[in-house]
Amino acid sequence: MRFPPSFLDEIRTRLPVSEVVGKRVQLRKQGREWRGLSPFNPEKTPSFYVNDQKGFYHCFSSGKHGDQFDFLMETEGLAFPEAVERLANMAGVPMPAVSREEEAKETRRKTLHEVMELAAKYFEATLQGRAGAKGRGYLADRGLGPPTQARFRLGYASPERFALKEALGARGVPVEDMVEAGLLVHGDDIPVPYDRFRDRVMFPITDLRGRVVAFGGRALEKDVAAKYLNSPETSLFHKGSLLYNGFGARAAAHKGAPVIVAEGYVDVIALVEAGFPGAVAPLGTALTEEQLALAWKMAPEPVLLFDGDKAGRRAAWRALDLALPHLKPGVSLGFGTLPEGQDPDDLVRKGGREAVEAVLAQARPLADVLWSRETEAGSFETPERRAALEARIGEIISVIQDETVRRHYRSELMERFRRLFAPTSANAGGSRRGTGDYRGGTGRAGDRRGGNVREAIGMRGESLRRSALLRGTAAEIPRNEALLLFAVLNHPWLLDDGAEELADLPFLNREADQLRRALLDAHMEGEAEDRERLGARLASEKLDGAVARVHAVAVARHDWPTFADAGRADVALWWRQRTALHRRSHALSKELKEAEKALADDPTEVNWARFLDVQNRIAALDGTEALVEGFGAASGRPVRSM
Repeated sequence: MRFPPSFLDEIRTRLPVSEVVGKRVQLRKQGREWRGLSPFNPEKTPSFYVNDQKGFYHCFSSGKHGDQFDFLMETEGLAFPEAVERLANMAGVPMPAVSREEEAKETRRKTLHEVMELAAKYFEATLQGRAGAKGRGYLADRGLGPPTQARFRLGYASPERFALKEALGARGVPVEDMVEAGLLVHGDDIPVPYDRFRDRVMFPITDLRGRVVAFGGRALEKDVAAKYLNSPETSLFHKGSLLYNGFGARAAAHKGAPVIVAEGYVDVIALVEAGFPGAVAPLGTALTEEQLALAWKMAPEPVLLFDGDKAGRRAAWRALDLALPHLKPGVSLGFGTLPEGQDPDDLVRKGGREAVEAVLAQARPLADVLWSRETEAGSFETPERRAALEARIGEIISVIQDETVRRHYRSELMERFRRLFAPTSANAGGSRRGTGDYRGGTGRAGDRRGGNVREAIGMRGESLRRSALLRGTAAEIPRNEALLLFAVLNHPWLLDDGAEELADLPFLNREADQLRRALLDAHMEGEAEDRERLGARLASEKLDGAVARVHAVAVARHDWPTFADAGRADVALWWRQRTALHRRSHALSKELKEAEKALADDPTEVNWARFLDVQNRIAALDGTEALVEGFGAASGRPVRSM
């Protein structure tokens, strides 16, 4: 249903954002805004802001932003019409009048929902009865026992031609309703409609309200034409706009579960049973734009799990092309690759939850998969072929509709292009133009280009050993760790709410970790606020040298919130941003180690580009500043505006 803009504006006027948000989040007034803990991520320091004058909320920990309707959709998993209806009731605004035709259609849909629910119960009962032994045997072979069967309402359609028709008929369901619901096969050349599903294990398909709207049936005999058979399109069911387990996954995603897109019903069930309730699957077809949009409503970066074979790669590439035009800031896809010859069901049965987590941990971003596709089988010895690759990259980028994302993709891919064809000597600091064999990303160690990459690894070796991210305890104190500790030394009140957060942060440097522990101990014993006592305590623990090194890292012009004269509000905002930055930096350090290992094991152009890409992203993190409305005002500095 479409809602007039004036109707939606009336709801917004009567219901301030803070009133809607305040029913779920405890808010405190701070100037013109309200502040509270994020409802989207667990946190101890508030990073969630509501501005009634501008009519939006913004969560700095998750990046989520929106109005009253968005908040209800994000936190409760409601569709837009449901959110509108809920808020209209809260605001006391009557819903727009519905035509008699719409009322009749809604009444008809309710009747068909009842028919589908009766059919689901019949299939469930058949599976658990004497006639369902064959279906139970198949499910047992797949490791789907009675609890799983009950959880997913699995059923069985017996081989008889009129079994369901007669069972529902006995309950007073007209044949016309069964036909309209897609349960019977009918037609001009079929004098008597008969059951669509026979001798199949039945998987109920629900809409986003949890109502059964269709079925997927898995044949149990090998000589059947269709291994899987889905309900036809009906007034209740449009297979391209729903996902299997979409109802359960949406609720799980709003509680923080990752959204995983697999290929089949059994794969989804296996993933859910292994502890991944956000698993979904298309309904017997390739992923559609509507299904992708639905997955994005659940999570900003769903992970697609495809088989490691050629068919799985083709499916990944189709999804990539489908997603490209619709990418937005913070909205993308991850791509997880399964071991060749295994689907998610096999993976769970052989390796359990840990095996799935390992695949998810190595999921690749969309840009990485896109670059690999364009270069993995290419041979770029000639200028013409390199020009063709550059033109192809330009064509791909042009389909991205969002200008900001398109600009970043152009920068990312063209930088990879330049690195791919940059002479090794230039990468290492020389100025000589390169000559020789240019080959694409799948070149092996025996390729001539592979030899150049090995040379580059050797030339980079010393700088890698000097890297603070890789040296760990032997390195100088990394900048992030130093700044966080320096801020605590100058603003010990940060530990009143942030002690547990500081304790949980990943610190790679041994000396920084020792100083952190000493500061936390001093805080627990009430000595952190007294500078003289704290200084004497740290000196007695031989940490005064660490304090001096931490101080030396901070630059007053750039790191002013860490110094003692910074305003408390600015320091608190900086702290939230910097701790999040530190966690991101730590994650990138792990990625850098993986990229270094991949490069050492297989010195190809693609691995070399990946290694440099991670290094660039680490460098880009440094110097990031808090972008919060009013940041700097408490310290007498020019304020920032959102």
